Amino acid sequence: MERVNRWKTYTNEQLEEVEKVSSRYKSCLDAGKTERESVSLAVDMAKEAGYKDLAEYVKENAELKCGDKVYVNQMGKALALFQIGEEPLEKGMNILGAHVDSPRLDVKQNPLYEESELAYLDTHYYGGIKKYQWAAIPLALHGTVAKKDGTTVDITIGEKEDDPVLVISDLLIHLAGEQMEKKASVVIEGEVLDVLVGSRPLVNKKENEEAGEEKQEKDQVKAMILRYLKETYDIEEEDFLSAELEVVPAGKARDCGLDRSMILAYGQDDRICAFTSLFAMLEVKNPRRTSCCLLVDKEEVGSVGATGMHSKFFENAVAEIMALTVGESDLKVRRALQNSYMLSSDVSAAYDPMFAGVFEKKNAAFFGNGLCLNKYTGSRGKSGSSDANAEYIGKLRGVFDGADVAFQTAELGKVDKGGGGTIAYIMANYGMNVIDSGMAVLSMHAPWEIASKADIYEGYRGYKAFLEKME
Repeated sequence: MERVNRWKTYTNEQLEEVEKVSSRYKSCLDAGKTERESVSLAVDMAKEAGYKDLAEYVKENAELKCGDKVYVNQMGKALALFQIGEEPLEKGMNILGAHVDSPRLDVKQNPLYEESELAYLDTHYYGGIKKYQWAAIPLALHGTVAKKDGTTVDITIGEKEDDPVLVISDLLIHLAGEQMEKKASVVIEGEVLDVLVGSRPLVNKKENEEAGEEKQEKDQVKAMILRYLKETYDIEEEDFLSAELEVVPAGKARDCGLDRSMILAYGQDDRICAFTSLFAMLEVKNPRRTSCCLLVDKEEVGSVGATGMHSKFFENAVAEIMALTVGESDLKVRRALQNSYMLSSDVSAAYDPMFAGVFEKKNAAFFGNGLCLNKYTGSRGKSGSSDANAEYIGKLRGVFDGADVAFQTAELGKVDKGGGGTIAYIMANYGMNVIDSGMAVLSMHAPWEIASKADIYEGYRGYKAFLEKME
């Protein structure tokens, strides 16, 4: 079954819309390089669109009615948006779910040290990465420091034109004979992914001479970094203990290709689905079924923790909404979840002719062919897969074809080559209909990933059609 490259069918008006959506998407990528930044941005956009904090309704025990828009902010790292529909909540919701965390390097709790008059931050990699890809590229530092007095300090270093950047050094080719013989998994090992942050001692040569050797402070390069942090952010070394600092590639999302048909950016897995889902959610008006958009954390490490999909925060939010619409009812909450339809929106592996051997071509995702539907993910013998029902896929086909949304079906490579998954299997535990969907991406999990503008546009249109038309 051949799918048509969508670029071949667009009118001039549609091409303008593709660029408009893509430009908005790039701006969101630049503003949301971490899960905290993404959620903060999404909350601001939701408030502008008329959404209110569910906690305010709960506090006042105020009734929720058709058309009301509410959000639940889970620790600043996960977000649930709801627009109350015409039909009773127990008849189910139309849910878009994506994750806002991406592979990166996390700064350890006791990270700053000096070695041979070079200062470093010790890191721990997060999610599945090729470690060697993170050496010798410009890096930025993003995050939040929580101080003992309850105040927090937000840090972003390396994104402005005149900001310094950070880097992980690599071994020069002239001395890399042994390194080049190693497997790719150990060319750069985890304990070597320490970020170089300084080389200048705190005091100069004259001051050292005046102080005398016995009075000279040790680790003067480290001391210089600590002085910078104190003067710039008013934080001490001890404050690293309660900090969440992430190291990510420095730089903005860019158009890619001489034809500007693609976008090159960090974190498109899975903010490509998160932000397009958000766009669709904020534009939906008067839905028959209650609409929901979930932006969650920790997918890259198993969806664990209080902000991951395994958390009960979403279920708790539905229970609160049920109580404010028809009254408390555990049974109706269960019915609402079971009767829901969901798109578990995450990226698919785009067919790459440079690495054709790992793909089964007729069941691969291609750039420009639209939104990807993955009936199952998992690995090898469908291990870890939720495997969507055929009847549900039939309904989706009807919705997408009715809205003229380009879509394709795909698998993550050849059967024996590996695999992956999303949050679909977790949501399937409620007995709801759920399928993996998303956009195709090249260089997935690399510091810089590639996506097609046409697929971004079709994904956004598909998510909007799903929220409005799925019944």
